[in-house]
Amino acid sequence: MSPDKPATPIWISWITDGLDTRIGTLGGRPVTVAVILVVLLALSVAWLIGNAVERWIARVANRGAAQGLDRSGAYAFGRLARYSIWIVGTVFALDLAGLNLSSFALVGGAIGVGIGFGLQNIVSNFICGIIVLLERSLKVGDFVDLQSGVRGHVREIALRYTRITTNDSVDVLVPNSEFVNGRVTNWTFDDSNRRVHVAFGVAYGSEKNLVKEAGLAAAARIEGVLPDGQNRRSEVWLVAFGANSLDFELVVWVDRKRLMSPARTAATLLWALEDELRSRGLEFPFPQRDLHVRSGVLDVRIQDTTAPETKDASATISGNVAQ
Repeated sequence: MSPDKPATPIWISWITDGLDTRIGTLGGRPVTVAVILVVLLALSVAWLIGNAVERWIARVANRGAAQGLDRSGAYAFGRLARYSIWIVGTVFALDLAGLNLSSFALVGGAIGVGIGFGLQNIVSNFICGIIVLLERSLKVGDFVDLQSGVRGHVREIALRYTRITTNDSVDVLVPNSEFVNGRVTNWTFDDSNRRVHVAFGVAYGSEKNLVKEAGLAAAARIEGVLPDGQNRRSEVWLVAFGANSLDFELVVWVDRKRLMSPARTAATLLWALEDELRSRGLEFPFPQRDLHVRSGVLDVRIQDTTAPETKDASATISGNVAQ
């Protein structure tokens, strides 16, 4: 006679009963706690694998940067790979739990209604982020100027937003849809060298050739201003006859480092310009007004400050003032 089978510990029975607890039905199939745990576990694994793959691609890109590997392209590939793993993992998790995807028609309809009422912006930003990554019209490291006035470096392209860091180290989270629907100026899209214009003015009567000489000398002093080439030259333009000054522009080509700090670049060039203009004796403009006085009598009183003991040391001078 075989020995009696040992009794199952009560705590195991509690766990088994808990896992078999029925929460509801979906598509005619029961949904238990065990099913939910399996789905959550599969989703977590997919999430971790997706993040690990993206980090691995980033490390490979960093090691291959010295050999000319495009790091921005690797970033886009890694981000798309992570999203793909998440989607495949979600489908696998639902299938592993024994849930037929064809039974989610009702849930899909509910989600569609939700998108129509309040989730359209989230879905739009997600799709726009995918478009930006695929088109590569925007890459991590680019310097952009948005229609909304935001200007800075692209640091991250996420699911819903793109993180822009300004030159003041302020992080601005911009919805991805703004990069598809709005105007975006990408200063580093396909060329790292750009031309910048720095406006300045001198007093009327200044010698134009000296002004040009001073501008070119100032540009030559600044590190990051490119030397003259076949199609790229530093120039000084007379652009307007202002109310109080001759208005010029110093036009120079700068490298990527100078380009990504436009305010600092302009300030540096103006600093050098002031030195060069002053060393050549060129005057800076100041407001000028012409005063026209009609004919009549002008009463002028002069205070005599050398005779304090005199009670009334003022005199009245009258005369005709011609226009």
